[in-house]
Amino acid sequence: MSDTLSEKARALLARPVLASLATISADGSPQITPLWIDVDGDDLLVNTAEGRRKARNMHHNPHVAVSVVDPDDPYNVVAVRGTVIDMTHEGADADIDRLAKKYLGVDEYPMRTEGEVRVTVRIRTDRISMQAG
Repeated sequence: MSDTLSEKARALLARPVLASLATISADGSPQITPLWIDVDGDDLLVNTAEGRRKARNMHHNPHVAVSVVDPDDPYNVVAVRGTVIDMTHEGADADIDRLAKKYLGVDEYPMRTEGEVRVTVRIRTDRISMQAG
């Protein structure tokens, strides 16, 4: 069962603020990555490339956590425990371009590498905690 994002949480997630994504490695150890994030309904969307540690971890174990801290107010925090419900290549190149527009103000993601296969990850928000300052 998913939790619902508040308007305050949505406002923070709509800004170009880095999120931290925690995944679980095959050996059970945690791994954390700063990344760009977006929202679709109450789901979180992130984009990565196949073969990266976080992608491998999410293929192996769908349980993740995401934290976003407002750089202007460190007490305005959204923390999510979630489950990866979809990882798709369809539309993933357009998604990373959209995120590049949000975060960098450019039309195309400038850090593509040759042969890279992008993947959009949809995370269901199972539990949302928010601390407001």
